[in-house]
Formats: sequence, C-alpha cells, structure tokens
Amino acid sequence: MRGLQRMVAEQRDCEAILTQLMAARAALDRVGLMVTDSFVQQCIVDDEGELSRERVRRVLDLVFSRFSLTSGDESNFGVDPDKPTEE
Repeated sequence: MRGLQRMVAEQRDCEAILTQLMAARAALDRVGLMVTDSFVQQCIVDDEGELSRERVRRVLDLVFSRFSLTSGDESNFGVDPDKPTEE
C-alpha cells in the first residue's frame, strides 16, 4: 500500500499505478478468501463436531454482507432490468 501511495505522490504513470492497484487488490482478495475459508470451517461446527444450521446461516450472512457489491453501481442492485422505470 505504501508503494501505491508513493507512486501517486510521485505522480507516476496512471497505467503503472492502476496495474499495481489491481495486483494489490487481487492479492488481498486471495488472502481474504483463504482467511474466510479457514474461518468458515472453524465456525460452522459446534462443540460436538456437528454442523450447526444457525452458525452456517450467520457465517453465510457475514460472508455475503462483506463480499457482495464490492464494485459497480450499487444503486441498481435488485432492480429488474425488464421492468419499466418510473420517470
């Protein structure tokens, strides 16, 4: 991240900055998925080693709330594209 900050401060080429930004994002996404995988495996099993339906629901809610709508226009989420809009 500091490297990206330095590139911006030094007014480096936009393409180079964007390339590094995408690489950093991809690396963070991979780490996030590994951490999430481990977290899910540990959290959905109860003290007896059985799957807990309530824990599964809570973990899925958490995962989807954190990883959904990370880019793009969030204002159109859930809007039916075939339905006429009110003007």
